Amino acid sequence: MRALTAALLSALALSACTPLPPPPVPDTRAHDTRAFTAVVPTISAVTGAELFQGKMAGLRGEASYAIEVPANWNGQLVMYAHGYAGEGKDLRVQTPPLRALWLSQGYAWAASSYSANFYDVQAGVEDTNALANAFVGLTGGKYAAPKKTLIVGVSMGGHVAGAAVEKETQQSAKNKTAYAAALPLCGVMDEDYQFQWLGDYPLVAAQLAGLGPKTFPQGQDAFRAALPDILAASFSTASGATWQENATQGAKLREIARTLTGGPRPAFELGFRSAQWQQVVLSTGGADGTVMGILPRNIYSNVGTTYRWTAGATPTEAEKLFNASIVRVGAAPDANPARPGSVRWLPRVNGEVSVPVLTLHTTGDFYVPFRHQQLYRAAVTAAGNGDRLVQRAIRAAGHCEFSPAELTEAFADLVKWEATGMKPAGDDVTTASVVADPAYGCRFTRGTRAGVEACPAN
Repeated sequence: MRALTAALLSALALSACTPLPPPPVPDTRAHDTRAFTAVVPTISAVTGAELFQGKMAGLRGEASYAIEVPANWNGQLVMYAHGYAGEGKDLRVQTPPLRALWLSQGYAWAASSYSANFYDVQAGVEDTNALANAFVGLTGGKYAAPKKTLIVGVSMGGHVAGAAVEKETQQSAKNKTAYAAALPLCGVMDEDYQFQWLGDYPLVAAQLAGLGPKTFPQGQDAFRAALPDILAASFSTASGATWQENATQGAKLREIARTLTGGPRPAFELGFRSAQWQQVVLSTGGADGTVMGILPRNIYSNVGTTYRWTAGATPTEAEKLFNASIVRVGAAPDANPARPGSVRWLPRVNGEVSVPVLTLHTTGDFYVPFRHQQLYRAAVTAAGNGDRLVQRAIRAAGHCEFSPAELTEAFADLVKWEATGMKPAGDDVTTASVVADPAYGCRFTRGTRAGVEACPAN
């Protein structure tokens, strides 16, 4: 007994002398140093509706908000998630494109500015949810809690809407909101892919020009300095609203981009030649993979990516040489970790949905490419939720270039599906031969865009 006591005392003495491991160093981000100012909206109410607007507490500070309730309110609320609002300090509410329709049909709507700009989808999800949850209080108790809440989002807001109905978000969000259905429009439906694409394209363009960096990150100033020569190598015309690629390096760049963004499909070339969207995508060249400080570490990786400009079964010798010479980058481990008490900095879209989701995406979108829909379909199907997703392709080249008729039809079909269980029709987004058909997207496109071939007459 004395020997046992001595041994225990000895062990305790040794443990007291053993230093404890240091606590983990918390992740720090450039985004944590930014400050924003919520601007109170000055929206005018639609006749026959009551408008509430102001500021409220958000995830990263104050957020501005607007809520509008029609006199014939049907008890349902539509949350609108806006797209990327830039890098400015002012936070402003954006009114939804379907505002008039919703009010005329008895739907109330609400929108948050979010409590941060940049690509802060974490704030987008949390602040949109918080606003939905505060509906009764912010309307002065005049209205009861909504019977149903839907979510509609555009571009980055499509990421918000898609993530808001995910199982991971429902479990991890600080502000938990149950949505009856979601309508992500031109959305980022794969948070990793979007930043692989924005990393790949400028890197490939530079490499084709013989100006590819040898290390990563190159730095955005260095990329911008090289950009005139990069463009000269691939484009015979890089001024005006439409650029024209040349038949050598430009044709290679076009075909690599086609493959990376979803394969052959209508309106791809029109999107590729758009100066507006070329400039937006190329503006990300040289970035460090942290999504402008939203993440603490690099998320970009091209390890395992084979860049192809031909369609043969195997790469050509020229393609092999190109792939061997381009700089290779691996993503940092755990670049987008789970966060305690909130969703991730880039909320996950895993396909684990339990409510109806209907998406729209233009086939020629060069900024948030159609490939998102293919990856989303794969994720939703792998999670066993394929019956809960309907996707529609729109024959247009612009990002979020939807007609009022297309948006109206999509919303009507979604709410009917949610209410009756009758699933609406959609498009096959994954079968390559279907997507490559010159008439692809005709089923749900309403109106012919300039430069896009008209659909065959029925």
